[in-house]
Amino acid sequence: MTRILPGVIAMALIVVASNILVQFLILDGLLTWGAFTYPLAFLVTDITNRVYGASDARRVIFVGFIVGIVCSLIGSQIILQGDGYTYPAVALRVAIGSLTAFLLAQLLDVAVFNRLRDAGWWKAPLVSSVLSSAVDTALFFSIAFSGFISLGESADAEVSWALEAVPLLNVGPEAPLWVTLALADGGVKLAVAFIALVPFRVIVGQIMAKKAVA
Repeated sequence: MTRILPGVIAMALIVVASNILVQFLILDGLLTWGAFTYPLAFLVTDITNRVYGASDARRVIFVGFIVGIVCSLIGSQIILQGDGYTYPAVALRVAIGSLTAFLLAQLLDVAVFNRLRDAGWWKAPLVSSVLSSAVDTALFFSIAFSGFISLGESADAEVSWALEAVPLLNVGPEAPLWVTLALADGGVKLAVAFIALVPFRVIVGQIMAKKAVA
């Protein structure tokens, strides 16, 4: 466990930071700051997988999952007020969507990475991150906000604002707000997947060099 402690700490920090930063909107509400920190979880998983293997990568994932549960429980107890009504900082549907998407997408990332482990150094982290990010986005926004999934009248009411019809990405034809949010979030994840190849290469190289000397 000691050898993956940096990965465990990094994953926990990313999950906590993302849960906090998701509260802050940017670009006219298209994104939150959490959209830029959350995809780094895939980077942590891929580095751990490359250096220590799939089993340790899954251990890091489950730590992040547990931290996510704690954050969701805390957030559900924080009551906010606005426009004459009260609502929890973390709605039930959002919590379930977030936890489900995180766990399944991260485990998919490990599986795809392993399948491509012996390919070019960039193929495993890039393909696994792109595919798992797409699954993460689809699962989260479908469970958390879409109209074709229901978790009960009370839970649905907490996120009813996401069904409001707005111009797609603020410029296109009208579509439910959650669709715009999903597209914007997915775009950021895709960009991060490419950018993360640089730190992946550097960090893996440094760790491997230290292991060779030890």
